[in-house]
Amino acid sequence: MSVAIVFLCIFLYSLPLAWSQTPANYQPGFLYTFCNNNSHAGSTKFQSNLGALLSRSLNNESGISSFSMVSEGEDPDKVYGLFLCRPDVSKHICQSCIDAATLKIVQVCQHKEAIIWYNECFLRYSNRSFFSNLEMKPAFYMWNTQNASAPDKFDQKLGEMFQNLTAEATSSDGMYAIGQVEVSNFLNLYGIVQCTRDLRMSYCRRCLDEVVGYIPKLMEGKKGVRVFVPSCYIRYETYPFAAVEDPIVEAQVPSSISPRGRKGRKTKWIAIGTSLSGIVVVAFCVYYVIRRRKGADPEEKESKGDLCLLDLGGGRLDAEDYSSETLQGDMLAKSKEFPVIGFDLVYEATQHFSNDNKLGEGGFGPVYKGTLSDGKEIAVKRLSKTSGQGLQEFKNEVILIAKLQHRNLVRLLGCCLEGNELLLIYEYMPNKSLDFFLFDSTRGLQLDWKTRFSIINGIARGISYLHEDSRLRIIHRDLKPSNILLDGDMNPKISDFGLARIFAGSENGTNTAKIVGSYGYMAPEYAMEGLYSNKSDVFSFGVVLLEIITGRKNAGFHLSGMGLSLLSYAWQLWNEGKGLELMDPLLGDSCCPDEFLRCYHIGLLCVQEDAFDRPTMSSVIIMLRSESLSLRQPERPAFSVGRFANNQEIASGSSSSVNGLTASTAVPR
Repeated sequence: MSVAIVFLCIFLYSLPLAWSQTPANYQPGFLYTFCNNNSHAGSTKFQSNLGALLSRSLNNESGISSFSMVSEGEDPDKVYGLFLCRPDVSKHICQSCIDAATLKIVQVCQHKEAIIWYNECFLRYSNRSFFSNLEMKPAFYMWNTQNASAPDKFDQKLGEMFQNLTAEATSSDGMYAIGQVEVSNFLNLYGIVQCTRDLRMSYCRRCLDEVVGYIPKLMEGKKGVRVFVPSCYIRYETYPFAAVEDPIVEAQVPSSISPRGRKGRKTKWIAIGTSLSGIVVVAFCVYYVIRRRKGADPEEKESKGDLCLLDLGGGRLDAEDYSSETLQGDMLAKSKEFPVIGFDLVYEATQHFSNDNKLGEGGFGPVYKGTLSDGKEIAVKRLSKTSGQGLQEFKNEVILIAKLQHRNLVRLLGCCLEGNELLLIYEYMPNKSLDFFLFDSTRGLQLDWKTRFSIINGIARGISYLHEDSRLRIIHRDLKPSNILLDGDMNPKISDFGLARIFAGSENGTNTAKIVGSYGYMAPEYAMEGLYSNKSDVFSFGVVLLEIITGRKNAGFHLSGMGLSLLSYAWQLWNEGKGLELMDPLLGDSCCPDEFLRCYHIGLLCVQEDAFDRPTMSSVIIMLRSESLSLRQPERPAFSVGRFANNQEIASGSSSSVNGLTASTAVPR
């Protein structure tokens, strides 16, 4: 009943204030909650202190301010709390936001440490003293998916604005600044920076400098960005967001009302609020007991494993720091920066999902080409009603790819959840997928050596970003040519994150009971033991690299009579000093022999049997760029994977697709 204790305190103390002061129909804009999974709910005494802190201290009826630090109880059950409101909101909106945050944070987090962010405020509590500490984790990022025109000038003005705002914030007692800058006659930038006021000025500057520095690294050229960390936050937009989001201003009391009249009105509202709060408390207790007896909703239990941001239009988070959130339609519907596209619009764009517009089909369902009313071409994944794995893939795609931004990753433009329809809308790739060209004797002529080398480098950069540069570290687990899309300039974009997994950066690997992927591309430790790590993707990359320079498929290669697999044949020629014989004949004179042999060498290093011996993707990029770098000799590759696949399995495992939809094969252990 410890959670009930917190709820009882909060309902008793916060509801009268909420009824008396919250403007009508006003709802704060919820963004995200962090629950520290390493600090699960403590003793009843801790919960009681937490309830008292949230109800009596944070929701203080007198002297409402935009910032407060409080503590409650004694060690080891002491609780520390802090709230901060955006400086441009009225005190009533600030209080309304804190009320909402107070109620929600104990609903979603039964932990000793939690943070909740809203548009107008954020609230934090912990069993440790964090006051005056500079804390940069967890980090929560959001951005507008639209790119700014004239990005060079845009970025220059953006930098100038944040430089000025940071200087102003770190020289004022309020430790915040709001401002704007003119980019052109038709475009202004609006920005805000704010630190928690317990920080030293030097800590505030350091915090703001660091979060501003994330923009060119991760979200360069976006029309709007928000970055939140516990000690500070920044935001910019191309519109005056404060005026748009906060249309309700503090009500002015008419001068004709006497002080006595004001007091009488306030007393009246408090009495009403207290009566209603008593009713709510009783109702809550009945509800709580019923839930305890019946057990939690099965759907709520099932959803605990999903990692999701409310605003799917952007955002990054560190998998090591963040807790689980459910992926629900109402979250997507509330999204402001990630487009939720109506079904009717997609239905018309795809000409009623006509077969003429169908691009491919796989485990998720069919993929269609569409054209929006403004002429923009899109690719639409439609969840098949008979798909067994489609719902999980849909959740993975939204959860992961919406947070990732890189020129070598396919861009997710929006989604649709209406009725039984689950749709993902992507940028359209006019040149389809890599396998469409690579394994065709006619279309393969369009892939000269310069193009292939560029594709190899692009794939390496994309995987390296997933493994090492992204805040949300990802193992793709299904890298193959059919999942490499090509834009109009033949630039590669990695797609299909339905099987991807978040990892914590360790190369020791993680076990899975269900092995999924495609024959010929799975690392041996994954196919045989269910152990996957970032080195699993390195193996897949090595296979793809060898396929690109040879124009031959690894899966089913043994049927050609030249060897058990492409890897075994490549290893044989390498040891015999006949590496150039592996070259795709279609390359002709366009190929640079030295670059070819270097790629050949790197490919063999990536497919070594022992995962420890394989290079990281960042090392692969360096090896590809440096002609003078000496490469170590590769060991025998793991070329037995997929060796016993029958023809039907080979066809399934290597089926081509368009815009990222693949038919991945599940391999029994």
